[in-house]
Amino acid sequence: MSKRENSKYKLDRRMGENIWGRPKSPVNRREYGPGQHGQRRKGKLSDYGIQLRAKQKLKGYYANIQERQFRNIYADAAQMRGATGDNLIGLLESRLDAVVYRAKFVPTMFAARQFVSHGHVKVNGKRCNIPSARLKAGDVVELKDKSKDMALVLEATQSGEREVPDYIEADHKNMKATYVRVPVLSDVPFPVQMEPNLVIEFYSR
Repeated sequence: MSKRENSKYKLDRRMGENIWGRPKSPVNRREYGPGQHGQRRKGKLSDYGIQLRAKQKLKGYYANIQERQFRNIYADAAQMRGATGDNLIGLLESRLDAVVYRAKFVPTMFAARQFVSHGHVKVNGKRCNIPSARLKAGDVVELKDKSKDMALVLEATQSGEREVPDYIEADHKNMKATYVRVPVLSDVPFPVQMEPNLVIEFYSR
């Protein structure tokens, strides 16, 4: 498991947006950027700067995926049929850690990565500790028996902070979730606007 070197909320303040829609985000109190120069007026971004910002926001949302891994996901999306932007979102949402998060088994995307890495999850009845494992429509994600009563899990499933999207069927009584279908951008409940088309332009330069 890769170590998260920076506080996740630094991304919120750098972008000036509540990326994960959480009430604890510092953007709710301070909309300006971090550091002693954070309140200075920002200059107009170049096209490259706008594209880079979109990439950083999307990559950061998914628990700050490593750059090489994110670029590989883009490359796979570009080779698939259909709109590359929708393909990119579909591949990101097909990750095991993303499905665990969307099913509300854990409170954050970062917690989902750690939860999977620590071996708390089974896919189609088999233990899987790879957060980036790519699921297919119809795959069933289940928590191990010893993990079902963890305080983290119980708190997340009972939280009204967010809803389970319709491309996932979650059974919180038995702590199971079925990945029904691969979503497109309009299906995904991002708290802020994501612009995968700008990410595509960034990597296509």
